[in-house]
Amino acid sequence: MEDRSSNPTTLVDSLTSALLKREAKSSRRKLTVLPRTAVDFSSNDFLSLSTSPVFRQRFLSHLNSAPESFPFASGGSRLLDGNSAYAEELERFVAEFHKAPAALLFNSGYDANIGVLASVPQPGDLILYDELVHASSREGMRLSRATARKMFAHSSPSALRQVLAAEIQSDPRVRDGLRNVFIVIESLYSMDGDVAPINKFIRVIDELLPRQNGYFIVDEAHATGVFGPRGAGVVQQLGVQDRMFIRVHTFGKALASHGAMVLCGSETRDYLINYARSLIYTTALGFPFLASIRTAYELLSSGETDLLRARSQKLIIHLHQRLEGLKLSRSVPFKVDHYATSPIFSLRTSQPRELARVCQEAGFIIRAIMPPTVPQGSERVRVCLHASNTEAEIDGLVEVIQSWLDRSAMDPSPKL
Repeated sequence: MEDRSSNPTTLVDSLTSALLKREAKSSRRKLTVLPRTAVDFSSNDFLSLSTSPVFRQRFLSHLNSAPESFPFASGGSRLLDGNSAYAEELERFVAEFHKAPAALLFNSGYDANIGVLASVPQPGDLILYDELVHASSREGMRLSRATARKMFAHSSPSALRQVLAAEIQSDPRVRDGLRNVFIVIESLYSMDGDVAPINKFIRVIDELLPRQNGYFIVDEAHATGVFGPRGAGVVQQLGVQDRMFIRVHTFGKALASHGAMVLCGSETRDYLINYARSLIYTTALGFPFLASIRTAYELLSSGETDLLRARSQKLIIHLHQRLEGLKLSRSVPFKVDHYATSPIFSLRTSQPRELARVCQEAGFIIRAIMPPTVPQGSERVRVCLHASNTEAEIDGLVEVIQSWLDRSAMDPSPKL
């Protein structure tokens, strides 16, 4: 037997080797802090509530209204000492806003997706999921007891039909309603900024599963506050909330807060309280987080964010038009992907890191998105618009992009 004691490989050596491999593929992640003076075209703060004086004033009012002895920390998990009348009233308020029977608070969208998908699908069940769903959904599915998980092409009703039909062909119990089928999608996808064809998905499920054993689980993280009546999301914009078994709304994006709500039936809520480990075994959100969520939903429900949404739409049209006017060269691959009213733009290029670096040096925060966050070959620069951006800032960003395209056309050699 080989004696490895003379040349042992330590754990740190293994970790370093893994990092070097990722570095070689230009996919090593790093924490960065950009100047506060830079213009934000990157964050998910779509309504700019995080810097809104109105939001801040109301939030502080909620904090100051608490009795002096009221604890700001939760003190434990909700099943022990972390629950409160304030949290339960907040759940009722959010459920009513979203026209849902009930709501259950989680510490994050990641926790919500893991908790739902790891516990709700039962042995023998089938999960069908869009190929671009978030990593949290994938992790939840990996932990689930479902018998099978099948992926279908992104936002493709025909692909969903094909995958489901094949499952029905191989196991008639699916069509007979003896196996539950969960369809896992997002309403607005974070990297491409496109909206799922939910109505078309519903028609496929109604046709192929006449026993009504198809259950939609939709993540509305990036649509919350942005789409739908008063920012209630894509599902309510379509009026199909009664067709969704579970909706997940998160608060760390357009709502400038933290945490997430699972919208569901009262029985499902009770089941999650008993079986969702990401809820049971974690410290509950403290009062400041709950007050922040309450603040955001008060602004939504009162219509005070409607002007911000209208302002965002004007800026989206402006950026869309400016990007359409870019002068492109055949020697520099470049493509703009954008869904009509989405605040997320995807700039496809073979040199996303270089483009992002040039824009950052010019004072504009945008980020290169690389595999494994996006599929290999779909690298891009992601641009997000916010209500507080200006037309002048947009014009400045587009001018930097045009200048980079012009220089790249003159010197098309790849830059890492």
